[in-house]
Amino acid sequence: MNDSGDDSNVTGRVNSRRVYTGRVINLDVDDVRFPDGSVGELEIIRHPGASAIVPILGDPNAADPELVLIRQYRYAAGGYVYEIPAGRLNEGEAPQECAARELVEETGYRAGQVEHLYTMFTTPGFTDERIHLFRATDLHDGPAAREPDEFMSVERMSLSKALGLIRNGEISDSKTALAILYAAQFGISAGDGTGK
Repeated sequence: MNDSGDDSNVTGRVNSRRVYTGRVINLDVDDVRFPDGSVGELEIIRHPGASAIVPILGDPNAADPELVLIRQYRYAAGGYVYEIPAGRLNEGEAPQECAARELVEETGYRAGQVEHLYTMFTTPGFTDERIHLFRATDLHDGPAAREPDEFMSVERMSLSKALGLIRNGEISDSKTALAILYAAQFGISAGDGTGK
């Protein structure tokens, strides 16, 4: 067994077969070589990745800045969920472009400035999906351009209220909670990302 942490010569995909191709995801069954040299079979959901964005109205350095969230119907969650605007990357689309596009489509707001906050794996136990988190400032209102299967309302609220909704479980969407907590912990102004 390799305990050094350098398993680059041992681990990885040995073989892969596609068992399902869908509109949003694909499902592969991969034969994988593990760090101890053994080979096993894993089901992996392949996803093109996504971007999500924390929209901030007014001064992002205010004591309690105002955020723009959406409250969206999610069948898998059994009802409405508070979220930040987000969506799948189109083929060849840069994550920042996706974030700005989703902001406009879902809220109608256009951002004068979009900055990267963090990139996360959603659930690396069974999917390769990564979500790129951004923040948007210098917002200008305009018309939204939602897709036919998107049922949502725009919800403006203070950062302190959003943190309270995370605390009591009303914001249960992981990308939304992480993005808001990240912004609150390291300053709503992204800065250099070091938290200093």
